[in-house]
Amino acid sequence: MALPPEKASELKQIIRNQLSQMNVHGKIRDILSESVREELGKNSQGLSEADLIQALQRRGIVDDVMKELKFLTEVQDKEATTSSKPATHFVDKEPAELKKTKIDPTRRNLYLQVLGGRAFLEHLQEPLPLPGQVCATFTLYLHFRNQRFRSKPAACACEPDLQDGFLLEVHKDSLGDGSRMADATTLLSICDPVHLVLIKTDTSSEKTLIASHYLEWRSVLSSPDGKMSISVELLGVGTESKVPVGVLNLKLEIYPHLTQPLSKEIVDTQLILERQKTAEKERLYLIYAKQWWREYLQIRPSHNTRLVKIFAQDENSVNHPVCSYVRPLRAGRLLDTPRQAARFVNVLGYERAAMVGGGSKQEQWCTLLSFLCRGKGDCEDHATLLCSLLLGFGLDAYVCVGTKARRVPHTWVMAHGTSGDVVFWESLTGHR
Repeated sequence: MALPPEKASELKQIIRNQLSQMNVHGKIRDILSESVREELGKNSQGLSEADLIQALQRRGIVDDVMKELKFLTEVQDKEATTSSKPATHFVDKEPAELKKTKIDPTRRNLYLQVLGGRAFLEHLQEPLPLPGQVCATFTLYLHFRNQRFRSKPAACACEPDLQDGFLLEVHKDSLGDGSRMADATTLLSICDPVHLVLIKTDTSSEKTLIASHYLEWRSVLSSPDGKMSISVELLGVGTESKVPVGVLNLKLEIYPHLTQPLSKEIVDTQLILERQKTAEKERLYLIYAKQWWREYLQIRPSHNTRLVKIFAQDENSVNHPVCSYVRPLRAGRLLDTPRQAARFVNVLGYERAAMVGGGSKQEQWCTLLSFLCRGKGDCEDHATLLCSLLLGFGLDAYVCVGTKARRVPHTWVMAHGTSGDVVFWESLTGHR
């Protein structure tokens, strides 16, 4: 392990002070003089270095010194964990085994371990950063049932050293079940995936969305020991949604372990049934949307030229009904009023979705997690977040799609007041 020059000097000074405190130099002189008298008394040959080291070991001097200096490793580990250096500084150290602590034995938990990445070929030719050098980093964000987590930054590389663990609470939301430990059947009925978002932060603190993936975790329910190691292939976003960007090595573990794990056939059957049910819902919604659009065009022929959004693509280029991007979001004590919510959304940066080639802009409605992790997005991202926050305050809010000056497509928020008045919110500026 390479140490910076100032750390090496500090370490040498600590060792020197410890040797002086233990009077090791005096003990070595006494042992050397005694050994010289004994050995030279028997023969006239000089003592070798190995003879002197053996003499020190026989008298326990080496063991005493190493025992006293053992605290250096502990101090070093403590400094590494409590370091206040910026996250973009690369630390050259061996990955340590992740410890699992603070687990409530009365609640069921999913422990998700990230054990590094591989095949990030975009960084194949990138040189290894020197210790203390500012470099681009990867950060992994997780979201699971109103729980959000973030990993420690890791230097961008072909095999990034993403090493972290996340303890996710798993319990049923229905009344009376919140404090009850979930059994295997209850866990199988929880269909929420773990949303993984990988963000790259360059040396100028500019953030880029690299991948967004939904992890199906319930396969671990069929594992006899409650553990499972998997490799997750991450795909790109936007126009690169079909291109692999890398692989994450994950380990899933259920705590406390299930007394009776489910069979693999039961878990697979449940997942197939859920996919079929979701596909049927999407089919019925598509039939309804087509019928509504036909009736809308029959009202007035000019409706055909209006901007009406029924479906929108997310960062993975998957079509979703636009209503699925908005849901009541309660900020609690973080935001006291709707005006504060508008100001918060306004602070987030504005950036149009990137596209390859020319033409009109690419429309992409990011999920809330991807938008918040990146800290910037298009006008649609700002509008959906503001509308969700206003719904959390109890307002009757809607996302509006239309045009602004020079017929440029734009998105904003409309809210119905209690007295029947209508208020328009510009999510990019916070103005009403």
